[in-house]
Parts: sequence; structure tokens; C-alpha cells
Amino acid sequence: MDLKQLEYFVRVAELGSFTRASIVLDIAQPALSRQVRLLELEFEQTLLLRNGRGVSTTDAGKLLLEYGRGILYQAERLREELGRARGALVGHVALGMPPGLLKILSVPILREFKARLPAAKLSIREGLTTSMQEALISGRLDLALLYNASPSPDVDLDPLLDEEMFLVSRQDDNKVPAQIPMRDLPNYPLIVPSRPNAIRMLIEGELANLGQRPSIALEVDGVSTILDLVAEGFGYAVLSRNAVANLAGKQVFQLCAIVEPVLYGKLSLALNSHRQVTATQRALIEIVQNVVADRLAKPACKT
Repeated sequence: MDLKQLEYFVRVAELGSFTRASIVLDIAQPALSRQVRLLELEFEQTLLLRNGRGVSTTDAGKLLLEYGRGILYQAERLREELGRARGALVGHVALGMPPGLLKILSVPILREFKARLPAAKLSIREGLTTSMQEALISGRLDLALLYNASPSPDVDLDPLLDEEMFLVSRQDDNKVPAQIPMRDLPNYPLIVPSRPNAIRMLIEGELANLGQRPSIALEVDGVSTILDLVAEGFGYAVLSRNAVANLAGKQVFQLCAIVEPVLYGKLSLALNSHRQVTATQRALIEIVQNVVADRLAKPACKT
């Protein structure tokens, strides 16, 4: 048994599929199957049960998965400790962020990460809440900033702050008052991402509590494109002030407060609940918490 074989097995077992694991690991599926089969031959036990929907672990496979996670964690810790002996933490960490926060947070996070962990590597990837949750579970991300994430036994959530959401309209739109009650939101045709986007589910959930549904003008998966369409008069958006400020470019918009109730997007830092946190990841967690508190928790200037 070698660590690479063990990593292959753990990823296949966690994802329940050779196909998905081969994509995550960037290895051909036949080669991945062969390596896992060699592991089974070495232990003289069947570790995975193949079926039409994917794979499931046998009792022996469950035991190896439990120990395998620990072994891989200890191997990563060893690399970190050897790096620490040279005077610096090492390792690679992948962080996911939503589009509205990428511009405002990526540079300060990278700057602080390089200053504190010069021998380590950081990847920052853009994504929406649902796709980033899946990436956390599959191991493609180590940490992620998520809006309105649904509770999951596979993901631990550390709430960071609540961001107020606004109805966004063209600058010259005189139909929108300074604030509107939530019950009046269906009067404004919205340009929103497709389900299960977190902000869309938040809007639909709050309106459902009032016995109403939103008026959907267009479904578009991209905040910058949504703002472009709002600027062209195709409808309205519901976004945070930070998202508008960082993705509007030279365009100017009106922000209308939503009240009764106020609509908040809950921002959390998420980790895979089945994996132990390495020292490098722990350092990044502290950096992200500090940058979010410094850049987002302070009141923003009025638009």
C-alpha cells in the first residue's frame, strides 16, 4: 500500500463513484479502478461494492476509509512539520468564494497569506454556494465562503456575518421608492440565478412565509451579467451592497432597502466535517476571518 493508492480509495469511497473521483483526481478511470483493485488484492478483501449507481463501501472498506482519512491527514501534518522545521508552514490550500466577494477579498487574503505562509500555496476559486458545497465534500476545496448554506452532516459552518440584501434597479428608475416591504417584492420582475442558488432560495423562502412568490423575469447564473441586464432595463436584482460595488464596473445603480422583514444573506466559512484541519488550513481560516471582519463587517458607504 502507498499513500497515492490510499488517497484514490478515499476519494472513490467519499464520492461513491469512480467516474466522479477520476474527475476530481484528474486520472483516467481505468487506471483509478486498477489502483483500487491492487489495494483490495493487497488486503485480500473486497473494499467497494460496484453497482449501477456507483459504489458503496463494505465493512472492510468503511474501516479503511476511517483509518485512511487519518493516515492522509497525518502525512499532510508530517509535511507541514518538516516545513516548520525549515522555518515555515508548507502545503496547498484551496479556498472558494462567491463572485460578489472575489474582488473585494481575494487580494487582501492573498497578501496576508503570502506574508504569513511564504512556503505554502493558496488557490482561490470562484463559485456559487451549491457547487462549492459539493467541491468541499469531494475534496476539490478545503475552505469556502458560502451564502445561506443549508445545514449538512458533511460540512461544518462557521457564521461570519449577515449582509443586508437590496433591490437593485437602474439609476434612472423612478418607480422604486427608498424602501419596500417584502410583501411588495413580487411587484418587481427579478433577474435571478437558477435554483438552487442560495440568494434565490432565500428570496423564495421569505416570500413563501408571506404566502407569496417572486416574479421572475429572467434566470441568469452570473452576477455581473445580471447587473448588465438590470442596467439595460430587463428587470431588477436582489444583491448585497458589496456585490454591486465590486461588480458594477462603471455602471451606477439604485439600491432600495427591503424591510418587514429585512433580507439578510448569511455568510459562513465552511469546511469538510470529515477531514481534520491542518495547521496551514487553520492559518488560512484565521486570515479569512480577519479580512472578512475588516472589509465587510464595517458599515459601507451609502450608494
